[in-house]
Amino acid sequence: MSGDVVQGADAVALADRVGSLLAVMRSAEAELGAVLVEIERRGVVGLFGYRSVARLLEHLGDVPRQAAERLVKRARALNPGCNLDGSPVPAVAPATGVAARSGRLSNSMIDVITGVLSQVAPEHCAGVERDLLAFAGEAGHRQVAALGARILAHLDPDGREPDATEPAAPSRELFLRRKRTGVWELNGRFDDETGTRASALLDALAERRTGDEGPDFRSPQERYGDAFSDAVDLALNSPDLPMQAGERAHVMVAVSLEDLKSGVGRATLGDTGAMSAAEARVQACDSMVIPAVLGEKSEPLNLGRLRRLISAGLRRALFLRDRGCAFPGCHRPPRHCQGHHIRHWADGGPTDLNNLVLMCAHHHRLLHRSGWEVRIAVDGLPEFLPPVFLDKRRKPRRNNLHEPLPFAA
Repeated sequence: MSGDVVQGADAVALADRVGSLLAVMRSAEAELGAVLVEIERRGVVGLFGYRSVARLLEHLGDVPRQAAERLVKRARALNPGCNLDGSPVPAVAPATGVAARSGRLSNSMIDVITGVLSQVAPEHCAGVERDLLAFAGEAGHRQVAALGARILAHLDPDGREPDATEPAAPSRELFLRRKRTGVWELNGRFDDETGTRASALLDALAERRTGDEGPDFRSPQERYGDAFSDAVDLALNSPDLPMQAGERAHVMVAVSLEDLKSGVGRATLGDTGAMSAAEARVQACDSMVIPAVLGEKSEPLNLGRLRRLISAGLRRALFLRDRGCAFPGCHRPPRHCQGHHIRHWADGGPTDLNNLVLMCAHHHRLLHRSGWEVRIAVDGLPEFLPPVFLDKRRKPRRNNLHEPLPFAA
């Protein structure tokens, strides 16, 4: 018998053992839940002196309170019980309770089924439960949840009747503070709608980067941190951003002229912050970070020079030409991009179409900090020259992911 066959047989045996142990654990938990509901029906105070079976389980089994409450809630849905006045309470999902005691259902599957049945009219519960259990035999809890959603939509295509009461103001809190180390801490609480929209935005921005510079090794936390920074850039670039003292929101950066030209040294960010001169040079390309260029005696030589910022008309022309981040292999759309001066504005570079290229924040910084170079080719489109360590010939590359404009013949 070959090694692969032996290894395959071992894998099957181990998987079967895991499955049998899971079945025993699930069956035991379902039986435990049935016993707890029976204790509740007989009266936990009279039998044990505890005010609830969840508290009893917490002390008997050294179970965390939340875990005990979840187990009891699940057991009540699977087993008939009674109210405080002694009146009977039928199980929400009795057939699911039988299947659970056989060890065939995970807790996630049980919660999905009972959650769907809690929204179904009593006359339809038995049929819906039968369909869900049949599907559960061949699918995971996510697929069963999708089937349940389709069943609910079929039974009630109009959805719930709208609530006539005035909706309460959503709860939203945000705390943002700067530590002495220069690191900012963010914490907050949001209503479900705001949290869902924020999650969708950050999920879209936190996708792994594509491009010719290599794979994306960022951790999920780093990707979402960068996504938050990109979301701030998107908001600051919005034409609908409210004015502050008659101006769009901006941050003042103070840096010496020599440091700005060389990219070496430090710059003052806002009132108390700091950033490198190299970063100030990146931000000076196209953002509402306004550099205050200082002379040898810290006298202001140039405050703002806002004409370096790309006008709305020029930005639209960039959008039409580049169709998104022009860096090879990047998929970011125009609204996620900044205008990069090919010849830096601090070095006298003009703010016109032949000296600009559209780039996302990540590749914009990469271009400033690496051996990549960009130029406008003879056909008027941007092309990038990779660093020598990527291509000794430095053959020009272009981004072919964005759809070109459908010009008429």
